[in-house]
Amino acid sequence: MIDSDQVRIAPLGAVTIAPMRRRHLRGVVRIEQQTNHRPWSMGLFATELEMPTSRYYVVALDGPVVVGYGGIMWTLPEAHLTNIATDPVHHRRGIGKAMMLDLARAAIDVGVTEMTLEVRASNSGAQELYRRFGFAPGGVRKNYYSHIGEDALIMWAHDMGTEAYRTRLEGLGRTTSTRPDVNLGSALAGPPADPSTRRIGP
Repeated sequence: MIDSDQVRIAPLGAVTIAPMRRRHLRGVVRIEQQTNHRPWSMGLFATELEMPTSRYYVVALDGPVVVGYGGIMWTLPEAHLTNIATDPVHHRRGIGKAMMLDLARAAIDVGVTEMTLEVRASNSGAQELYRRFGFAPGGVRKNYYSHIGEDALIMWAHDMGTEAYRTRLEGLGRTTSTRPDVNLGSALAGPPADPSTRRIGP
C-alpha cells in the first residue's frame, strides 16, 4: 500500500497532485467522457478505489477542480499504467508529466521493477512523453481500440528498480514546471488507489 502521507512531487504552479477519493469521481468521469472512446463508469472507478493494496490513483487539482487523473495497478514486480488523462482545457501545463512522475515513484516504492502500458499507435505526443520516462515499444496489439479501428502500441519500462531510473526521474522532476503537457487522452482501461494529498507548485 502507498504511504498516504508522503509528498512526492514539488509544486507545479497552482496544481496539486492528490490521491483520488470518491469525492473526486464526478470530475474524473467528466474528463473520462471527453477523452476516452470507451469511458469508465463512476462505479468502476469507485470499485478500483477499494483496492489500495494493488492500485494507486491520483488526481490533479486546480483549486477544487479536477483537471487530470491517472492510475496504476500492480502484481509485483510488474505494474500497468491503467489510465491517464488531462482535461483538454488544461493541456500544456505539465500536468500529465507531473502525474506520471508521481505514479512512477509510487510504483518504485511498492517494489515495481517494470511497467507496461498501451497507447494509440497514432498518439505520437503521448508516446514521446512515455519515452522520456524510459518506456520503449515492445509490440503491437492489432485493433486493440476496435471502436475506432486503431492498433495499440505496447510500451515497457524494464529498469525501474535501478539507480539509473531514479536519476532519470530526478531529472524529469527538476523540469516538471517548465515543460508543456501533451494530449494523453486515456491511455487504457484498468484501475485507482487511496492515499492523502501532495502539493505541486513553486
